[in-house]
Amino acid sequence: MKQLTHNETINNQQKFPITIVCDAIRTPENIGMCFRIAESFGIEKIYLHENSANLQNRKIQKTSRNTIDQIEHARYSDFNDLILNLKNDGLLVVGLEITDNSTKIQDFDFKAYPKIALVVGSERNGITNIDLLDKSIAIPMFGKNSSMNVIHSLAIALYEITNQLS
Repeated sequence: MKQLTHNETINNQQKFPITIVCDAIRTPENIGMCFRIAESFGIEKIYLHENSANLQNRKIQKTSRNTIDQIEHARYSDFNDLILNLKNDGLLVVGLEITDNSTKIQDFDFKAYPKIALVVGSERNGITNIDLLDKSIAIPMFGKNSSMNVIHSLAIALYEITNQLS
């Protein structure tokens, strides 16, 4: 067995009809990692709030590892307006959030929807307005802690979604 270098690895490049909405995510490292994870999973677009750190931020640049230019992205000012526009464009708006009505991520049928907007909220406050979500999904956890880092959750969710859509 030999560990392969980046130059020896060829990925099956594919784009998925998934948009990520970063609701009030402002930590530069989380923003940079969002781009890196999104690029790894072939995501179409990322929305960041206008108050999120500038993408030229040194920490964002370092953690994104040059993926910012590879993913379409835009800023938004009003969460409610963005979500309503995404719905009008035919996207199912799914929140990655623990609610009293969340479906376990592995039980959700992502193949049933042609375009998905996955909303991730801040670690402190969650998603701004869960009433606007079409659905909510949650990652089952087995430890005492009830949550994990937003980017770790995003990676798990994108793995499950793209695995179903492949």
